[in-house]
Amino acid sequence: MSSLVKEDLEKKLFKPLSQNLYEFIEIEFSVQDRYYLCVSVTKNEEVKIVMVKHYRIGLDEKYEVTKKWSLNDLRMIDGKEADTDNPFFDLHFKKVYSLEAYSCASKYAFVRTVNKLNHAYLKKDLRIVNFDSTYLNDDSIWSSNNKDCLVLMRICFYAFNLVCLSLCPLPL
Repeated sequence: MSSLVKEDLEKKLFKPLSQNLYEFIEIEFSVQDRYYLCVSVTKNEEVKIVMVKHYRIGLDEKYEVTKKWSLNDLRMIDGKEADTDNPFFDLHFKKVYSLEAYSCASKYAFVRTVNKLNHAYLKKDLRIVNFDSTYLNDDSIWSSNNKDCLVLMRICFYAFNLVCLSLCPLPL
């Protein structure tokens, strides 16, 4: 499903603007409408963060840019609490935008992409706070091409360890 949405976003919104869409996540912004937070790169190699409203007119899918920022203006990303599994985070521009991702895994996928594009294009000192660094680095053992599986993989690893430990006999 998400690959179809990404393909549709690219075709109807980003390609006509000569931009490449690198990542998008669904965010909880309004009860009635769907919103996506997207990261794209322009032909001039500017990294843009775009909030897109998704709605339907009849059978046609429509997308409308509601907010647009440059990665150069992003001062900090605050994950709220690194020790808990929550989808909330703040983007600090001149104004602070409090957002809620669809899931914690999508929040981390978004931040990983922003961080990777920052290193590739801007190389500026972007502050990323209150995130578990294990999930942010692509070179970690938990890195995967399917970024949404990172949290689930770690939970399974810990559960497996608990099962193994519970089956071990206690020394008397």
